[in-house]
Amino acid sequence: MLAAGALCLLLALGMDSAGNSKSNHCLDAAKACNLNDNCKRLRSTYISTCNKGVSSPERCNRRKCHKALRQFFDRVPSEYTYRLLFCSCKDQACAERRRQTIVPDCSYDEKEQANCLDLRNQCQSDPLCRSRLADFHTNCQASFQTLTSCPGENYQACLGSYTGLIGLDMTPNYVDSSATSFTVSPPCSCRGSGNMEEECERFLRDFTENPCLKNAIQAFGNGTDISFSPKAPPLPPITLPPKVEKTPPLPYDINDSNVLYDTSMITTCTSIQEGGAQANKSHEHSLCFSERSLTTALMTEQKTMTDPKASGSRQPFLGPLSALPFLLAAVVL
Repeated sequence: MLAAGALCLLLALGMDSAGNSKSNHCLDAAKACNLNDNCKRLRSTYISTCNKGVSSPERCNRRKCHKALRQFFDRVPSEYTYRLLFCSCKDQACAERRRQTIVPDCSYDEKEQANCLDLRNQCQSDPLCRSRLADFHTNCQASFQTLTSCPGENYQACLGSYTGLIGLDMTPNYVDSSATSFTVSPPCSCRGSGNMEEECERFLRDFTENPCLKNAIQAFGNGTDISFSPKAPPLPPITLPPKVEKTPPLPYDINDSNVLYDTSMITTCTSIQEGGAQANKSHEHSLCFSERSLTTALMTEQKTMTDPKASGSRQPFLGPLSALPFLLAAVVL
């Protein structure tokens, strides 16, 4: 009877007068859930399951209570579950309703709180709890390099990871009914940690003093949970390759026997010969004379070297090359 009465009381609170709902966002959330068949059915199920045995000497079945809570938060859209969990409050009655959302007498409260490190070890032995605890640490890790203190400016990811822990060994909840400030924590403390107390306190602060989690809850309750999209990194400036002007090919090496003079000499001599210019003892005339002398000498020497009547061994090419430095000096002068 007591369990049925508690269930009726909790459901009836969703049917309070409209005047009270203006200052109680958690009551509005309960009303919205009652208007959705799936939310209403699964909420009634976990409330009924978690209230069985609460007021009797027989302890409630926490395992079944946690299972019903997981079904509710996993199967009901976040537009309903988040409003129940993270509604903003201006008075103690509202804050107490918010704390009672998960029926903490069965799902959360303990006569003697477990040590947080022991509870963490217990959670890590279960694959689902271990995975969801890792998600929480990843998505709610405090970051002081972002505006929201959340990784990637993502409130929703942190709220989702927090909600995913409800119904597991690490189930978190509000520790009191304060309307001015709130603190959330798993059902544990650091008493009896011995020389591991510092590590235990650090783990506990991930819930109790986490600016990312606190900001995410406050932002949702206030309706300011705007998702900040991470800015794309600026594109690197486009740098055009330097324009490389084509340069005339360098003269071939003097040791190349196929070309022994600059092409500019050919151009100069050709223009003089085709134009019929008068010999004026100019520099160009001297160049042409030097070129003709050098070419004639080379041709004569090449013929001598390739003459079939000559001896079988080829003679070294020394004739015109020995005079080459003097001819080049004449060209330059």
